[in-house]
Amino acid sequence: MLDPIAGQLERYMDLLSARQKLVASNIANADTPGYHTQDIDFQAEFQNAAGGPPRTVEVLGLKVKNDGNDVSLDRESRLLAENAMRFQLASSLLRTQISAVRSAIQEGKSS
Repeated sequence: MLDPIAGQLERYMDLLSARQKLVASNIANADTPGYHTQDIDFQAEFQNAAGGPPRTVEVLGLKVKNDGNDVSLDRESRLLAENAMRFQLASSLLRTQISAVRSAIQEGKSS
């Protein structure tokens, strides 16, 4: 990897990608009786140096419907939008890092 910051950005983007899939799964199960909303504990996973697939956790404190399901489409839709925005920002920062490295390489070649 280019540097530690780029590595952290890559890990963050991997977590965001996994979260996007998880939120989509929550939405797909919005009408599944007994289904409980899942999410990723970003702080714990980001500090996990091993990487690998993130562990999911059940989201607590959500309103449970009569069928035992606690998925809130409003919450999940908001998370999708927020997650997409964070991914765009992280990918923009990573592109900036890569451009800086390319620029340094080009300057080194011309010296």
